[in-house]
Amino acid sequence: MTQPAGQPYEYRRRPLVEPDWTRFPGWRDVTAEQWQSAQWQRVNCVKNVKQLYAVMGDLLDKSFYDDLETDQKRLATMSMLIPPQMLNTMVPDATPDTESFYADPIRRYMLPVATDRHLDWPSHPHSARDSLHEHDMWVAEGLTHRYPTKVLAELLSTCPQYCGHCTRMDLVGNSTPTVDKLKLSLKPVDRYDAHLTYLKAHPGVRDVVVSGGDVANVPWKQLEAYLMGLLSVPTVRDIRLATKALMGLPQHWLQNDVVEGLHRVAITAQRRGVNLAVHTHVNHVNSLTPLVAKAAQTLLEVGVRDVRNQGVLMRGVNATTADLLDLCFGLQGEAGILPYYFYMCDMIPNAEHWRVPVWHAQQLQHDMMGYLPGYATPRIVCDVPFVGKRWVHMVSEYDREHGISYWTKNYRTSIEQNDDEALSKLYAYYDPIDTLPQSGQDWWRKQEAQEAAE
Repeated sequence: MTQPAGQPYEYRRRPLVEPDWTRFPGWRDVTAEQWQSAQWQRVNCVKNVKQLYAVMGDLLDKSFYDDLETDQKRLATMSMLIPPQMLNTMVPDATPDTESFYADPIRRYMLPVATDRHLDWPSHPHSARDSLHEHDMWVAEGLTHRYPTKVLAELLSTCPQYCGHCTRMDLVGNSTPTVDKLKLSLKPVDRYDAHLTYLKAHPGVRDVVVSGGDVANVPWKQLEAYLMGLLSVPTVRDIRLATKALMGLPQHWLQNDVVEGLHRVAITAQRRGVNLAVHTHVNHVNSLTPLVAKAAQTLLEVGVRDVRNQGVLMRGVNATTADLLDLCFGLQGEAGILPYYFYMCDMIPNAEHWRVPVWHAQQLQHDMMGYLPGYATPRIVCDVPFVGKRWVHMVSEYDREHGISYWTKNYRTSIEQNDDEALSKLYAYYDPIDTLPQSGQDWWRKQEAQEAAE
């Protein structure tokens, strides 16, 4: 008898588990009370190689620590900052050794090492520190007006954790030997006042994404005052809080003062008919634990309308159909977080080993369809410079040999008000060169040689 062929992806429910942090030598005596404390988590973040060794000890060979230190000195665009909560989800089911730690998907983007990088093409020739030109579109310090009805409010330049692939690596975090970061110069109260002044003067803006950095690093009283200020602007109808800390430091969102304060904000938003949502950033199912689910559920219980996830598509982390579906089922089914977007990794320096080509993203979108409920099926989007988010199948033209895709748009950004051609021209996006056929790679090498000779 012929056996059924089976499905390309087989769903298996995976209940969430908090990994045993005492498997790490440095945390053998850490109590559950300490672990659940946001203050303990912040104080015990891993910020350098020495501190990582204090936690991991001889579980990892010296070669790994050397590899990490080389990356920090020569290639990293983000300084190291990892809360214990995040480190504990690396190799969650066993005591790590060097091989398993190297292979771990969360390690690959939170603790990049030199041998991860593509040294032939560590950066695309068209990469840029501010690849989306958000700083160019500031209408006040930290306020990016990129879309007609939406603004991005960067309240601060720090996070509870720093991701290696951060799209705002030119502003966020400490400077590294590779990147001297930009700095916010205004006092927070003056920056916030400037945002509100702009919004009151531009009633066409109805949607504010409150980010940074990460809003979890804004002292709660300051954040609540800012949000109440937004709610006082009658033309603001949507407010979205961006916080990876919902996953990386869920303990923060479970603190009494934060829970009570967010409830006050949520009730005010409901009374004024404003949609209040929280957007987080989870890239792999292993990051989801009962504490993350508890934090997400708490947000919903106090009146936040939606908790959504915006992940980033990255090679070695989640760029397979199984990885994405495992994550989406974990988010939607176990943690109460709606899968929303997966962004293609932006064209920042030293990120080529993470990025995927457009055709790969298109294939993943195709292969995910039909497994999840429609409302929980995420869109894979390409954030094209000067264009904005586009579903990956919306490409207008695509030169696969040279890895150049061309995109159109239907609105002007705040810096294109007088550009008559903004809506008629094509905008380019570039695939990672190592994914191209040999002829395409040779073409890019020739281009690079010609530019070097000029």
